[in-house]
Amino acid sequence: MRLLLTTSKGIEDLAKAEVEALLSELGVPFRVEERPLGVEGRVLAEVGEAFYTDEKGRKRELSVATYLNERSRLLHRVIVEIASERFEGIGEDEPERALGRIEDFVASLPVERFVKVSESFAIRSFRKGEHNITSVDVAKTVGKAIFERLERFGKPKVNLDHPTVIFRAELVGEVFFLGIDTTGDSSLHKRPWRVYDHPAHLKASIANALIELARPDGGSFIDPFCGSGTIPIELALRGYSGRIICLEKYRKHLRGAEMNALSAGVHDKIEFVLGDATRLSEHVDKADFAVSNLPYGLKIGRKSMIPKLYMDFFSELVKVLEKRGVFITTEKRAIEKAIEENGFKITHHRLIGHGGLMVHTYVIE
Repeated sequence: MRLLLTTSKGIEDLAKAEVEALLSELGVPFRVEERPLGVEGRVLAEVGEAFYTDEKGRKRELSVATYLNERSRLLHRVIVEIASERFEGIGEDEPERALGRIEDFVASLPVERFVKVSESFAIRSFRKGEHNITSVDVAKTVGKAIFERLERFGKPKVNLDHPTVIFRAELVGEVFFLGIDTTGDSSLHKRPWRVYDHPAHLKASIANALIELARPDGGSFIDPFCGSGTIPIELALRGYSGRIICLEKYRKHLRGAEMNALSAGVHDKIEFVLGDATRLSEHVDKADFAVSNLPYGLKIGRKSMIPKLYMDFFSELVKVLEKRGVFITTEKRAIEKAIEENGFKITHHRLIGHGGLMVHTYVIE
């Protein structure tokens, strides 16, 4: 079985490591690859069959896709791949030719192995890159090809709103993927515990990526700009045994973070503190780890305030941080200056796709 796994651009290596760890627990043969066919934000897993023993001692097949959907913290979607193809030059093709190439390819695939004719189906499409066609065009073309293929075996059923089977068709640059989306219409990064939305909250998958980069080992952990609490909540949901502090300047957002923590069932695992991160040492004596989505862009009223805000924050952070910090922002110049002038060392830097932007991520010590 080949599983196409989606995640945020820039954390494919972390998602790969997570998937490898989860599959190792199953004891099945596997191979995991980052960026299959060069596509960012994708991981491909080739996995052997997995089994478990039920309460009556019978050997049963285990759905690896369901297993990953239930346990992954970094993935967005788990798609059983039917086929993939590189269409050279499809970005320059006229619409009729581009769609014809996709239709011919899909029509040749044995999709009947993945859906019963008695089951309803729908197409969900995704397109990224420069093309003369839209994602709607792709969905209609793929749907037509699948419908006509299934007609050979009976009367296919289309249900756009509540399908039994979701085919996912993705065209990213010149690469086309077709598979069965086992995750459904709601991405895994949209956590069910989120009842309060901060105006610029962090995706839970990226929050977990930052936690992975911080490598917390049980020491005290603080998010000094916690917003709606995504990072502390995701850490608490991992069963973290150390002290977790959620510091937020605005009472409205701090209450929202508490609401989210209550919804997630981890309110008692987190300390919620109303306070200003630029006066951090007044609120905590020390913290082994600090991880935060720093204010930038829409999160702050005037961008001219950012250099001073970052300088003031890092001048306080140096008083309390014992081990490691991980921070994400678009403001490269401001954060690097604040890090350097306050004596921290950048041990790792990467770009991560978030909210349509490529944001800078720094690990400091």
